[in-house]
Amino acid sequence: QVQLVESGGGLVQAGGSLRLSCAASGRTFSSYAMGWFRQAPGKEREFVVGITWSGGNTYYANSVKGRFTISRDNAKNTVYLQMNSLKPEDTAVYYCAADRTRTMGIAAYEYDYWGQGTQVTVSS
Repeated sequence: QVQLVESGGGLVQAGGSLRLSCAASGRTFSSYAMGWFRQAPGKEREFVVGITWSGGNTYYANSVKGRFTISRDNAKNTVYLQMNSLKPEDTAVYYCAADRTRTMGIAAYEYDYWGQGTQVTVSS
């Protein structure tokens, strides 16, 4: 079992930056692929970015490519999402998720554990 706790959300003006963190419990964190998803009001949850267990491979949604960066520190059981050049359309609840396989998926059903989410609001 893995528990995930996100932090770092908040209110920021367009063009600003935020850094989200996702702290995981459990000794097997380093063997899990991790992902970030987001859900805006009235919309379905969408994939943002994923990272393999080693951090060697990442995959970004086109909407955030070049602006967001995912990283992980397996010694700290933490995955990060650096978000730069934020836009109002980035406003959503951001969730981190863990996939027990070592690869990463882009579909929500491929992930086994989820955090409760952190709100990101970007004002224009």
